[in-house]
Amino acid sequence: MSDIQQAMVMLITAFHKYSGKEGDPLTLTKNELKNLLQAELGEILGQTAKDQSAVDKIFKELDRDGDNTVDFKEYIHLVCSLTMLCNEFFIKKK
Repeated sequence: MSDIQQAMVMLITAFHKYSGKEGDPLTLTKNELKNLLQAELGEILGQTAKDQSAVDKIFKELDRDGDNTVDFKEYIHLVCSLTMLCNEFFIKKK
């Protein structure tokens, strides 16, 4: 598998590792999202991943359809946004 294909598999696997523990296996609850943020993105997000008000804000922004869960598409928006920010950081660092 190519690097990009491996990255895709890892993104899918990470989502499903946390989804469904409290309900629908195809979505993340707020608590499941918090666990994902802390475990998988804690190094990037720092204390934000542990701050409940910050997690609430992130959840609200991600839940575009207002169903009080984060589906895979909404999760990917987060990953893409963070990836773009990281890319911009490294470009500026050069």
